[in-house]
Amino acid sequence: QVQLVESGGGLVQAGGSLRLSCVVSGRTFSSYAMGWFRQAPGKVREFVAAIGVYGIRINYAESVQGRFAISRDSARNTVYLRMNDLKPEDSAVYYCAASDYLSEEDKSYDYWGQGTQVTVSS
Repeated sequence: QVQLVESGGGLVQAGGSLRLSCVVSGRTFSSYAMGWFRQAPGKVREFVAAIGVYGIRINYAESVQGRFAISRDSARNTVYLRMNDLKPEDSAVYYCAASDYLSEEDKSYDYWGQGTQVTVSS
């Protein structure tokens, strides 16, 4: 069974930064493309960023392009999401997910973490 555990969320002022981490266990981390999604109260879950198995192919949602950076460390079985210049509209529960292929669609992902809350105050 594959397990994903996120950490790094919290409360930050607008303009601040956070780095989310997601540790993957249970299967070979390097075989998965990894994605970050978020869900705000009353809204549907939305794609944030995704990274391919080799860390070369990367996709971002337009809303975070230039502010967020996704990366992966195979030695630590961890995927990161560095978030800079945070805005109140970035507030949400952030989830990491694992897929057999790079995708921006949540239905493509087979394994999900429990989520970590990010709150950005104005």
